[in-house]
Amino acid sequence: MYIFDPFDPYFRFPNGAIKTPGTLRLRLKLRRGEAQNPCLRYWQDYSEARELPMELTGVVGAYDIYECVLNFDTPGLYWYQFQIGAELGKSFQVTAYDPAYPRPNWIDGGVIYHLFVDRFHRAGEPHLRPGTIYREDWGGTPYYQPDEQGIVHNNDFFGGNLYGVIEKLPYLKRLGVSCIYLSPVFEAQSNHKYDTGDFMQIDPGFGGNEAFEALLRAAKEAGIRVILDGVFNHVGVDSRYFNKYGTYPEQGAYQSQDSPYYNWFHFKEWPNSYEAWWGIELLPAINEADESYIDFICGTEGVIAHWTKKGVAGWRLDVVDELPDVFLDPLCQAAKRENPEAIIVGEVWEDASNKIAYSTRRRYFLGGQLDSVTNYPLKDAIIAFVKEGDAPRLAGVMATLWQNYPPPVLHALMNVLGTHDTMRILTALGGDHFPATRQEMEHYRLDETQLKTAKQRLKLASLLQFTLPGVPCVYYGDEAGMEGGADPFCRRCYPWGQEDQELIDWYVYLAVLRQKHPALTNGSYELVRAHDGLFAFTRGEGDEQLLIEINTKTGNGAVFSGGTKHEPTR
Repeated sequence: MYIFDPFDPYFRFPNGAIKTPGTLRLRLKLRRGEAQNPCLRYWQDYSEARELPMELTGVVGAYDIYECVLNFDTPGLYWYQFQIGAELGKSFQVTAYDPAYPRPNWIDGGVIYHLFVDRFHRAGEPHLRPGTIYREDWGGTPYYQPDEQGIVHNNDFFGGNLYGVIEKLPYLKRLGVSCIYLSPVFEAQSNHKYDTGDFMQIDPGFGGNEAFEALLRAAKEAGIRVILDGVFNHVGVDSRYFNKYGTYPEQGAYQSQDSPYYNWFHFKEWPNSYEAWWGIELLPAINEADESYIDFICGTEGVIAHWTKKGVAGWRLDVVDELPDVFLDPLCQAAKRENPEAIIVGEVWEDASNKIAYSTRRRYFLGGQLDSVTNYPLKDAIIAFVKEGDAPRLAGVMATLWQNYPPPVLHALMNVLGTHDTMRILTALGGDHFPATRQEMEHYRLDETQLKTAKQRLKLASLLQFTLPGVPCVYYGDEAGMEGGADPFCRRCYPWGQEDQELIDWYVYLAVLRQKHPALTNGSYELVRAHDGLFAFTRGEGDEQLLIEINTKTGNGAVFSGGTKHEPTR
């Protein structure tokens, strides 16, 4: 029998990911007389295991203490396990990363605001392409019914645009926003713009290139950076590159096999049979390994360089798991070449440190690729905690993140509670039995009791979102009390004039809290208690250490600094 706790620095030092070159000391307690000559088996991912004898270094009670030291010279994902006699123990992960990879320090201590441009705020007259529908009923339910062929066209627009974003910069500044993450803004047919039509043009409906450059200038004056949603693994059929409907003057891949874009796509039988993203024929899948496409996106005059030179501060990469290393590497290099402080955030829904996608182990955090990912594991754990009191699950997720993610990544994680792909957080926290159909979800609203409960839970959840390691990412309108199910009901219009001011004031308080306390920027994290509906932890050390306590049984949360209790959640 042996004792080993991978999260306890007595047994594993240092905790967390390892800088290369670096060392890791491992220690275990082995009951005296039960076995002799323990050894450590360790290996780099998909490589042969090696054995390292462990040295007897002391005695504690009925246990002998054995130790060994591992050296890590190159970045990689490593594993180790203890062998005692003929028995092999559980495998544990070590992430060894390159600390020289440029880190975007400007994100530290900030607040990200994710807005869906068409639904945030409109200013001026609408400018829409033919075939689209302009909705004058701001706040109405987005169209979601399919046509006779079963296609949802997403062609209704409420008129939100980039000039509208500029008008609301003072509001975002009050919320403590330091970074705006825009939903896709490149020219495209749909309202969501995930069907890119032209990577080099901002959609005219949003104000075009002129409006975008005006936003970059105004945001910079306000001390706010702007990052874009990069959708690079598929385009729209109505795009310059595929051009199924002949919208663009040059020949696309659908029109001619001599098109310069033909090899960007996977045709089974040209022109009508082709690989499409998730089988959606409106979204032809891209061959990201094609050299001309890589150059178009990642070259010195490519898409990444072009917009980074304009002042874009970084990219959130849509479904990054579908971007192979042969494409992701030069993309990240292109962004860092133009701006070493550019931030690259990948959309990942699981533990990104050991993610396997399409039978390939990804190396997002080893150096040369991602700075951050969308932190969905934390989102799910926070919801389970504030709704069900599941503190052990939240503690386990935090322990895993702290252990597996390099510190530069950990403190830059995009901590989300809701996104354009998920149910509105207020709805998720207040409801228990949700409608099974879209028709029912369209009319679903929390009742008065549910809404009161949801708001209190949201205060607890957002307190965790703003104080745990990472950067809070607020989905537009969550701070104003918006409700809604999944797409498209989570994409309704921001309720200007009907906001929940109590919630907005709460989010302002959280932003001020982050600004006042450097410990919440990149301070250490240590669990204090996770039991019986109570989750408590500390951030920071030395001159400043904060204690954050969340009690789901009483519905209270508080922050303590130097023995002083700050404003509680109620």
